[in-house]
Amino acid sequence: MGVLLRGGVVVIRDFIGEADILVEDGKIVRLGKNIESGYSKVVDVRGRLLLPGAIDAHVHGREPGLEYKDDFTHTSMAAALGGVTTVFDMPNTVPPVDSPARLAEKRALLSSKSYVDFGLYAVLYDYHDDVESRVVELVRAGAIGFKAFLGQTVGGIPPPSFGTVYKAMELSRKLGFVIAFHAEDRGCVDFFTDSVLREGRTGLKAYSDARPPICEKLSIDFVLSIASMTGGKAYIAHLTAATALNEIARFRRSFPGIFVETTPTYLFFDYEHHENLGTLLKVNPPIRSYKNRKKLWDALSRGIIDVVATDHAPHAPHEKATDFWKAAPGVASIQHLLPLMVSSALEGYISLNKVVELCSENPAKIFGLYPVKGTLLPGANADIVVIDPTSEYVVTEDSLAYKHKLSPYVGWRIRGRVDKVFLRGELVVDEGVLVASRPGGRPIR
Repeated sequence: MGVLLRGGVVVIRDFIGEADILVEDGKIVRLGKNIESGYSKVVDVRGRLLLPGAIDAHVHGREPGLEYKDDFTHTSMAAALGGVTTVFDMPNTVPPVDSPARLAEKRALLSSKSYVDFGLYAVLYDYHDDVESRVVELVRAGAIGFKAFLGQTVGGIPPPSFGTVYKAMELSRKLGFVIAFHAEDRGCVDFFTDSVLREGRTGLKAYSDARPPICEKLSIDFVLSIASMTGGKAYIAHLTAATALNEIARFRRSFPGIFVETTPTYLFFDYEHHENLGTLLKVNPPIRSYKNRKKLWDALSRGIIDVVATDHAPHAPHEKATDFWKAAPGVASIQHLLPLMVSSALEGYISLNKVVELCSENPAKIFGLYPVKGTLLPGANADIVVIDPTSEYVVTEDSLAYKHKLSPYVGWRIRGRVDKVFLRGELVVDEGVLVASRPGGRPIR
């Protein structure tokens, strides 16, 4: 038996309007008005928004090895409750995902725990054996992409050398995979951090000065230079530095395989208005000024930023409730990626079509999943989020699905509640409650 969603307001990149969606065998088979189907279950969604499930392309699920921070069961539950139906999990777990065997082990581990579909990054650093053969093996083993940490990261993974990045980017052009870069120059960060520490400063503004935008720009220039030589596909993760946006825009006129991501942390917070949240907002790269934040919103509308993902990075309470400089960097936010962006659209800051583009369609296209994911067109997976645009609610600790109830969004009022979520046609969230009887997420190769 199929499912017919009747009378909702369908939102995709180039269309918004009332339509029915017919789902059969986990796929969308028809999209249109007044669809008749006598053998399908009919769900009345009149007055509701229907969006393709969000794809969070930047998630630290903490398994294996760091389960005290969180685990993938909780991460995927939070994702589902927030309308994220696909996550791409980062490789800096313990051990790091740096071989086909470790990729397979992690895939098997998460397959039994995930309530949403997931892809796995492999880490890019200076492997002990041949870089080219290792990268090819990991691609064949099903890595969704690679992550290169050009600066300090959880797990202490060293940055890859110039030669490793160059060879991997050449293979990226040949094989079509994406390399995501944490773009912060380590030497630059060390220099400015030492200066701020000598001055005895602390807090979010001091942390931004310790890792200023030039540290991002230096790494971005490095990536762009190699991309221009190799033609590889580079994905600049969690960009904060608005000073780099115009240069990226100019570069892409000749080299379109450069993609830019930012996160809700940088769109909704700045050190001028949110200093009181302290270590809860300590994240790498740091949050910036209010003026910088506004420029990121402008870049969304101009199409310079391609993706909004979360860099979801939960920590245990004791890792945040400590001296600022010792506190772990990272924000748990996957549960509110889509609600925050939809709320912003309903308040007029951005269009609903742009939300779909940034959170669903673009990541699907960049990572080679479109049109199976990222849209509501016939033939796509029936990953569908039903949102009540008339409902407002306040984020509470009790509503968080994370293992540890730490979030800078507690107390925020959000407009537009996630009502139902379908994963490949199966109802996993109903009336804002997780109803899936067991984890049903599948790995993406």
